[in-house]
Amino acid sequence: MQSTIRIIGIDPGLRRTGWGIIERLGNSLRFVASGTVTSDGEMDLASRLCQLHDGLAEVMHSYQPHEAAVEQTFVNKDATATLKLGQARGIAMLVPARAGLRVAEYAPNAVKKAVIGVGHGEKQQIHMMLKVLMPKAEFKGNDAADALAIAICHAHNRQAVTSRLAALAG
Repeated sequence: MQSTIRIIGIDPGLRRTGWGIIERLGNSLRFVASGTVTSDGEMDLASRLCQLHDGLAEVMHSYQPHEAAVEQTFVNKDATATLKLGQARGIAMLVPARAGLRVAEYAPNAVKKAVIGVGHGEKQQIHMMLKVLMPKAEFKGNDAADALAIAICHAHNRQAVTSRLAALAG
């Protein structure tokens, strides 16, 4: 008998970190929840990172996922912004790791390919395919939608990723 696997996808950002939770049973996917953790832009960086940590920790506690996936950071022209995004991404990886989960990472193009079938696409295409794949999915904004897409990407690739992570740990 197959067991249900609950997956959290996390789209890291310093202002808004999206999260989406799905369940996979066999080849079927079911929407559980999604949302966004925000930080106060008026606060210092350390306090903002604490806000992201605490918000994600609450999501982890509330939904008890079994596996986690985070989008990899892309490097942009602004080195300071890239560094801050990297720090937010560290929080996005730390929270599930502290909860005992292995954290898979996916490039943005891999996420798009898993959801819309090609590595490049618009946000509207992702939103449309999320509704096709999970008609009951609810998400407010691009961050939560992207997080659901990351969770779906992991659901499609989890067997290969979990085997690779187990080999590295073992």
